[in-house]
Amino acid sequence: MSVDDVDQNGDTKPSPSVLLNGLRVLESFSIAEPVLGVTEIARKVDLHKSSVSRMLATLEKAGYVERDEGTGRYRLGLGLIALAGPLLANLDVRRVALPELEELTRRTGETSALMVWNGHESVVVEQIPSPKQVKHTAAVGTRYDTYASSSIQVFLAEMPRAETERLFDRRLLVGPDERESRGEYLDELAGISGRGYAVNDGRTSIEEVGISAPVRDHRGVLVAAVMLSAPRFRVPESMLETLGRTVAESARRVSARLGAPAAAPD
Repeated sequence: MSVDDVDQNGDTKPSPSVLLNGLRVLESFSIAEPVLGVTEIARKVDLHKSSVSRMLATLEKAGYVERDEGTGRYRLGLGLIALAGPLLANLDVRRVALPELEELTRRTGETSALMVWNGHESVVVEQIPSPKQVKHTAAVGTRYDTYASSSIQVFLAEMPRAETERLFDRRLLVGPDERESRGEYLDELAGISGRGYAVNDGRTSIEEVGISAPVRDHRGVLVAAVMLSAPRFRVPESMLETLGRTVAESARRVSARLGAPAAAPD
């Protein structure tokens, strides 16, 4: 055991690698796979099953995961809500955006959401689902890391080109495929600022359309994105511009409530 593994009282403490691996275990759960067994988790995080089992036992004691006694499989625990609660409560943009999201869903009949950037992903922090039976939704906490996602486009459009390249180089973002060069994609991002919104017309899912627009704070700094998502069969290409302008207007109203400087007239 290294010196770094002992605190001032002589007690052992977890090493950074153990802490990071514990976080990786938590991140292995997803909307698509909310319940996982030890073997599945071990495969996802590339660790031995015995190590994962010990981590899960510790996380279970803390309330961050729950174990089904019948199957022995795990799901995320309610302790995570308590952990994230203070962060969500202090997200002013989330509180301010809620009425505008509700109005956007009322006007369009589609699902609206508020997205924030965590450094390499776009994360859902608020959502108003469509009242229609057939709809696209993403629960709070859902993360997007694909370049074609409309919210990802909004955040990347604000970044220096070199920073976007770094995210792709380090594989923190899923980059353009062979049919579209990275250079072409980065050039495309440059047009988002002028248009005021980004569109994902079936590029990540053939069945879904996503439209996002930037939200700015009192400094004029990008702090979030308003996103509208809908089944593609309800959004023909002729509607994209109209919906894009509607989403951009909602984002501008959220920005105004945050004290963002008024945009210069065209």
